[in-house]
Amino acid sequence: MKRTRTAALALATAVAALAPLLGQAAVAAQGTSYLQDPAGGEKSMKSQWTKDEMHKLEAQFRFHPGVQYKTVTRPGPVGAQEWEREVGDPKTLAWQPSYEFAWSVSDSMLVKKAVTTKEGKHPIVVQAVLRNAKRAKAGEVRQELANRPATGRAKVEGGKRIACDSGEYTVDWSVTRTGYTTLTGTLRWDSSCEQYRVAFAAENS
Repeated sequence: MKRTRTAALALATAVAALAPLLGQAAVAAQGTSYLQDPAGGEKSMKSQWTKDEMHKLEAQFRFHPGVQYKTVTRPGPVGAQEWEREVGDPKTLAWQPSYEFAWSVSDSMLVKKAVTTKEGKHPIVVQAVLRNAKRAKAGEVRQELANRPATGRAKVEGGKRIACDSGEYTVDWSVTRTGYTTLTGTLRWDSSCEQYRVAFAAENS
């Protein structure tokens, strides 16, 4: 019997393998399933003031690779074949990315860049484009989020599968507080599935 399983890039070994390829704009946090721009901790954000220096937008982006695969049934060891187990099938490996955006909107009270508040509802537009090594578009998401709190987070499913080992990709992302300003960024992602093949080989041995 086969079934589809969604697994996260949570293994520290996988993180270590990917780290040299990520560059300075993104980081694979140990024990997490995403790459983050800007690099840093949970609260790391990019920020930009409007031209009149009365409103500030902060933003953070996370790319979730979302590896998927099917499992197959394998018999138990010699002498205990009845102890069947489900193991990953490396032939079915693929990626199905999703995109996560965070924002924070601050408004100054009377004085520029001072005495800020984070109140009210805001129109937020989030967008991300996944491109392959030739800059061809491999996936895209865009959502207009109306009446959102000044501080919030939204995750958008990509809806497209990406083949394993299909090279390096870049993700260009943006968060816009309509009428204020736009923050942008780029991170890199390597589509190699080698770490899972190694894990599956151990499971199947």
